[in-house]
Amino acid sequence: MIRSMTAYARQQIHTKVGDILWELKTLNSRYLEIHLKLNEEWRSIEPDVRSSVSSRLNRGKVECQFRFKRNDETSSELILNETLCNTLIETADQVANKSDKLVAFSVSDILRWPGMVSEPEQNMSEISPQAIQCLEKALDELVETREREGERIKAMIVERCEQMTELVSQVRARIPDVREGLEQKLKQKLADIDINVDPNRFEQELVFHLQRLDVAEEIDRLQSHIDEVKKVLDREDSVGRRLDFLMQELNREANTLGSKVSHMDIKGISVELKVLIEQMREQIQNIE
Repeated sequence: MIRSMTAYARQQIHTKVGDILWELKTLNSRYLEIHLKLNEEWRSIEPDVRSSVSSRLNRGKVECQFRFKRNDETSSELILNETLCNTLIETADQVANKSDKLVAFSVSDILRWPGMVSEPEQNMSEISPQAIQCLEKALDELVETREREGERIKAMIVERCEQMTELVSQVRARIPDVREGLEQKLKQKLADIDINVDPNRFEQELVFHLQRLDVAEEIDRLQSHIDEVKKVLDREDSVGRRLDFLMQELNREANTLGSKVSHMDIKGISVELKVLIEQMREQIQNIE
């Protein structure tokens, strides 16, 4: 199954203490990179999160944004640090007794004092399984999105492969014309310099030039690589790296084809082949 490495997913669930929200975003990358954004009170679920993500995804930069919003009933509760409050008031009274010019603490001053008021601690372990459950739903959505985009990319690559096969067939059909043109070119050069040449020697030279300019192997390898690309697209495992390698091989053969043959039509076909290969390569960079 072809999967894109670019996708987005969002899932939210409600619990007795608050709302859990996961936002997942993936981008292309050579390896699997997991970037988590968790509050300190949720650090205990980090190993489970990484395990869930790595079991579902093989490549890509994965940004995991986690949010937790407490219910109004729990978020409205505040705990006063009575020990700190008493100490602060006693200290303020001692300072105030030293001079009448000092201004006493107000209630708001005391409440703003660091550590004076806090929210009740919530045992997140009770709802950690629900947080992971929500993550799994987000991963389901993410994988489905990546697969849909992967199918679109696959269709485009298959279309380009068919176009390349047609171009390779055109090159095969023009090879006899290339050979005939080379023979006529050599004969014309000999005629221009008015030299009698041994027919056997001429035949040897013609064979030598034809061998040097023969592109039959390049054509065969081009078609072989094209067929392999289509086979790889039907594999169930991750194929991004394999396809990227095949693009390099296709580009090498297309370059060799263009450099060996001076026939303008074949040079034009070589350029068209490289354009199609580049179009595929850009899309393959985004395949898992």
